[in-house]
Amino acid sequence: MERTLVLIKPDGVQRGLVGEVIGRLERRGLHLVGLKLMAVERELAERHYAEHRERPFFGAVIDFISSSPVVAMVWEGPNVVSLVRSMMGPTNPATAPPGTIRGDLGVDIGQNVVHGSDSPARAEVEVSLFFQPSELVSWERAGGSWIYP
Repeated sequence: MERTLVLIKPDGVQRGLVGEVIGRLERRGLHLVGLKLMAVERELAERHYAEHRERPFFGAVIDFISSSPVVAMVWEGPNVVSLVRSMMGPTNPATAPPGTIRGDLGVDIGQNVVHGSDSPARAEVEVSLFFQPSELVSWERAGGSWIYP
């Protein structure tokens, strides 16, 4: 099974959208294996967004993600990275279709509610940034064979 990191960003937490986002992922049949409310310290934020260090928006992204708590989650399932990406929609909520998390709930490109890993390789890196192995729980869902035969 593939794993991915999903963050409900400060705007999603502040707007009370945590349950909505989690509910959408659960109803899709994804398997939650890690969850925590946390403050993102600047050092972690800079490591997480390191690939954008030279871009003009880097400072604003770091300020935003460390401005208020986030909900960090690890979800598991077949092709979970691409599935979550399609559920989130494009980064800019103005171009995200209705039915996607960003299309339904996002305000603008800077406040787009969620982050999700963009590849399986990046997911491994991001999960290890936000979670210790002991914080991830392997468990079997009752009735799971109805979701993944």
